[in-house]
Amino acid sequence: MGNAHLEWPFFDTHHRALVDQLDTWAGENVAQIHSDDTDGDCKRLVRLMGEAGWLRYAVAGMAYGGVTDAIDTRAVCLIRETLAMHNGLADFSFAMQGLGSGAISLDGSDAQKLAYLPRVASGKAIAAFALSEPNAGSDVSAMTCAAEDHGDHYVLNGEKTWISNGGIADFYVVFARTGEAPGARGISAFIVDADTPGFIVSNRIRVMAPHPLATIRFEQCRIPQSQRIGEAGQGFKVAMRTLDVFRTSVAAAALGFAKRALQEALARAKSRDMFGGKLADFQLTQATLADMALSVDSASLLTYRAAWQRDQGLNVTKEAAMAKLAATEQAQRVIDAAVQMWGGMGVVSGVMVERLYREIRALRIYEGATAVQQLIIARELLKHA
Repeated sequence: MGNAHLEWPFFDTHHRALVDQLDTWAGENVAQIHSDDTDGDCKRLVRLMGEAGWLRYAVAGMAYGGVTDAIDTRAVCLIRETLAMHNGLADFSFAMQGLGSGAISLDGSDAQKLAYLPRVASGKAIAAFALSEPNAGSDVSAMTCAAEDHGDHYVLNGEKTWISNGGIADFYVVFARTGEAPGARGISAFIVDADTPGFIVSNRIRVMAPHPLATIRFEQCRIPQSQRIGEAGQGFKVAMRTLDVFRTSVAAAALGFAKRALQEALARAKSRDMFGGKLADFQLTQATLADMALSVDSASLLTYRAAWQRDQGLNVTKEAAMAKLAATEQAQRVIDAAVQMWGGMGVVSGVMVERLYREIRALRIYEGATAVQQLIIARELLKHA
């Protein structure tokens, strides 16, 4: 397997060098970071990646610490794929720096970019993206968290949940109803610092793959007008533009998990003694490995097609949805097959394939569940039929 896909025409020379450098660095610095202190590990990973310069790819604008003026989608995807092969929490930490600050990169004012992006890129500030609510996940138009305009400031009230980096973030990009129009057209985006009075971390959420998650609440939380991102009532567009950038990178993370699972399966098949031979000698094993490789390569093609198209300035709503759906669903099957090949050892806590099994499940849900991606693809097909 290796990095043969880097020879595809989707990539430039600097993308190939990036993967080689990151793969070596990750093997030396983050592969072994697995402890019971998830918050501490996440903070450490952000600091390490910031010091090494990898987080510069998560923000846009050379003047604000970014590598380029526009986010290099292919680079972001390659970084997530590579980190996911080494450490799921490292991938998560990188992704959230990008997603959490993405709205600022794309639609923030110069003052907002200057205040936040350099700290994100250097690992000195942890970012979070606060969109979901208890009754508004896939259906963003059902949002009830509201910000009331008081002239020079807004007063924010309501609750958000499933917030990645909740409880450890230094600032949150929060989406709230401001009432300019019904439904999704009456939502605005705001930057809320974690030390703002009225901001409360009300509950920490424990999930099967340890990541920092929380429910947060706003009680008469006063936000200056200068903290609104973009125009009032344009928050839904800001959110969707941000997700369009990073949805393809979810596919890349799934791809990284699947590739690592295939590596682990190949190693197990070649070393496991079975009935006087090796597990790899059996045709059933070979057929399984072939199916796993097919899934990995097909997901890779869809993922980097979408990333390349976005970097060419093309609309990738359908392509990103296809990549996210295919890569996450196929990765689940690849990892499940790897666990099966490992037998009893595959379900021992801490074994790589067991960690991968827990990591992959959430990717089929967040940033648009599989069913939502199907709806997006169908909508785009019907629009152009």
